[in-house]
Amino acid sequence: MSYPESEMQHRTTIPVVDRSIGDLVSDMARMGFQAGQLGQSLRVWENMLSKDVTIFLGLAGAMVPAGLQEMIAYLISRRYVDCLVSTGANLFHDLCEGLGIRHYRGSACADDAHLNECRIDRIFDVFVSEVELHRADKYISDLVTSLRTDVAYSSREMMELLGRELPETTILGAAYRAGVPIFVPALSDSSIGIGMVIAWRNGHRVTVDQIRDVDEITQISEKSAETGVVFIGGGVPKNFIQQTKVISELMGTYRGGHSYAIQYTTDTPHFGGLSGCTFSEAVSWGKVDKEARMAQVFSDATITVPLVVHALRERVARRYSVPRFTWRGSELELVYERS
Repeated sequence: MSYPESEMQHRTTIPVVDRSIGDLVSDMARMGFQAGQLGQSLRVWENMLSKDVTIFLGLAGAMVPAGLQEMIAYLISRRYVDCLVSTGANLFHDLCEGLGIRHYRGSACADDAHLNECRIDRIFDVFVSEVELHRADKYISDLVTSLRTDVAYSSREMMELLGRELPETTILGAAYRAGVPIFVPALSDSSIGIGMVIAWRNGHRVTVDQIRDVDEITQISEKSAETGVVFIGGGVPKNFIQQTKVISELMGTYRGGHSYAIQYTTDTPHFGGLSGCTFSEAVSWGKVDKEARMAQVFSDATITVPLVVHALRERVARRYSVPRFTWRGSELELVYERS
């Protein structure tokens, strides 16, 4: 295979000069290995923001306890992303911060038996009080107890209810204010599910319809001019977003795979798992277009994401257009508004 000269980079080094974070990350696209992919991811993201594109963000791993909460909230509030699919755990910890329940820098070498005696939970080198977590469980249970039991909610509707009273520095609060839908396809596999089961055991049985979730997010994909994806980690959020294209094909509404695709992950392709699979593999499923602009950064997202978010802040004052969602029950109307 040969490449045209126009697509070849003439240098793989970058000089040490005064530059902003945005310029540094952009210049890294001229380097090799993961530095080059990091720079390329910024360029793909910038390109998405210059067109009528609906951008899906998948969030997996313990990113909120690790400290990325306000980074994700910023992406949402500035509409650098338009739809979030997250694990329930990330949003539970986001809720905790909104309620004043703090995560603390601890040690990965701590005595875990002693932490258990002190009722301190450890997430690698992050500590959080189990007593305080139970306060958040009760908050969810109390909220659920106030809801109707004769209707089934989508996880999008549940996250809107949680976000109403939270500050804009939280993911849930930022999404509520910006009109960005949040889907949690594995809601029961989290402390949000734990809080809901407390209400359930007390006789207040509120149902979350996860099949409605599948239909609603697929409508977003179907009604978008073009779609792009950004995955922080992989897991359930990655597949939940990707499968919208499979559903569209089955329903006769398929208009091609995602036009843009970015991932920041420590998972690798050769073990065969979804979290590390390449976008070229997704092309075989029709989930990603064969001509899509892609970048996969195989590195710790707690390192790469802050760099890219700051670079976007410097380099993109406003995006070309923003998709606006109007929900009438579970039926979606989508229009692009020039920003």
